[in-house]
Amino acid sequence: MNQKFSSTVLRDARRVVVKVGSSLVTNDGRGLDEQAIGEWCRQLAHLIRDGREVIMVSSGAIAEGMKRLGWTTRPKAVQELQAAAAVGQMGLAQMYETKLRANDLGSAQVLLTHADLADRERYLNARSTLLTLLKLGVVPVINENDTVVNDEIKFGDNDTLGALVANLVEADALVILTDQKGLFTADPRKDPTATFVSEALAGDPKLELMAGGAGSSIGRGGMLTKILAAKRAAGSGASTVIAWGREPDALIRLTQGDAIGTLLTAQTQKNQARKQWMADHLQMRGAVVVDAGAAAKVRDEGKSLLPIGMVQVEGDFSRGDVIAVRDEAGQEIARGLANYASAEARLLCRKPSAEFERLLGYAAEPEMLHRDNLVLTR
Repeated sequence: MNQKFSSTVLRDARRVVVKVGSSLVTNDGRGLDEQAIGEWCRQLAHLIRDGREVIMVSSGAIAEGMKRLGWTTRPKAVQELQAAAAVGQMGLAQMYETKLRANDLGSAQVLLTHADLADRERYLNARSTLLTLLKLGVVPVINENDTVVNDEIKFGDNDTLGALVANLVEADALVILTDQKGLFTADPRKDPTATFVSEALAGDPKLELMAGGAGSSIGRGGMLTKILAAKRAAGSGASTVIAWGREPDALIRLTQGDAIGTLLTAQTQKNQARKQWMADHLQMRGAVVVDAGAAAKVRDEGKSLLPIGMVQVEGDFSRGDVIAVRDEAGQEIARGLANYASAEARLLCRKPSAEFERLLGYAAEPEMLHRDNLVLTR
């Protein structure tokens, strides 16, 4: 019988981000590993049939580009890295499209930069796109947009990108597939007394001391980047597992609770983390005043805020800014991320969604504040 993790976070996870490293995707730089990618896509399909939502964060574009260009050493010049990424991204996207379609799944390529997630409006746009793709049953395949980034805006490694995506979509779990079994107390290649770490708390400072430097010559990340990624993912309540990517049926067995790899559990539940982030760490840039009916829907029924329930807009804010929701007595009942800028919101007050396109010139979200981006404050 397979040994199980003591925590049930992976068995209970409904939304999972899977990150796979360059050395696995490209078979240590020898070109895209068609068989391995096919295996992961088969397992993703199994997870989706099991009722889960999955997002794939895949390295490999630069490594594949290097192979296609005949380069054996990773270049240091930014323009050469960007050129390799542009060449390799074609093959990477085509491979995932082919293998996912073979499992009756649609795929979408999503390229992100740090600037996409640092800017509030672009953050919200990226989140909306990814959640829409998941709703449509399409698997987003995400990579850093290496063709346009420079040193100032690079994520630096796709472990960090995986954690940021987990935060972006409020995933329950982040699975980092790598060429190592997981975390040891020291480098087992150098220290024969090193022992394997099966479970620990994400963010424990001792974990960073255990982790070594960069791994392969193909990828940029090492165990330390994975430990730091788990710490970052835990900030939004997502637990992380670091496991060997070539373990048979790794993804399927992990979601069945099998103790494969190292599980780093988040100390804060997802909803608690979201509430803390929204309530305590963001400045509000404006507010909307709502009628009694809308206030009751938001406060008592956990509904999104629709513009038809808004009676007044206060302040000057942009899409993606945090704003307050106040009742007609002036009391704040909630706060959240605005789907519309203040100028647009004023046009939408008391209007049904059927009129949005006529008023704004385009059709967008029916909600002013979606319940996923809204937290009650009283």
